[in-house]
Amino acid sequence: MYLVVFRNRKRADLDGDAYSAAADRMEELAREQPGFLSFKSFSADDGEVVAISEWENEDTARSWGRDAEHAAVQGRGRAEWYAEYVLLGAEPSRIHRFP
Repeated sequence: MYLVVFRNRKRADLDGDAYSAAADRMEELAREQPGFLSFKSFSADDGEVVAISEWENEDTARSWGRDAEHAAVQGRGRAEWYAEYVLLGAEPSRIHRFP
């Protein structure tokens, strides 16, 4: 398993409708990619959003990052939507499950 954690803060002048439409499309497209396992997004009280996607391995996660439609939306994110972000990618060193 490979995890991608995307921590971000949106710009104050964000076009919410355009962002939501693009985010919905990216989730739909990601779910169609080979190696996709899961996606969840969480919002904190201070405005930070954390999105976590799980992939079979690093190669499948990186392929998603290079998808042409995804790359175009990433550019829009930097130009129009995000005030700041950090992306973390890693293989978990431990996984515990219950039950």
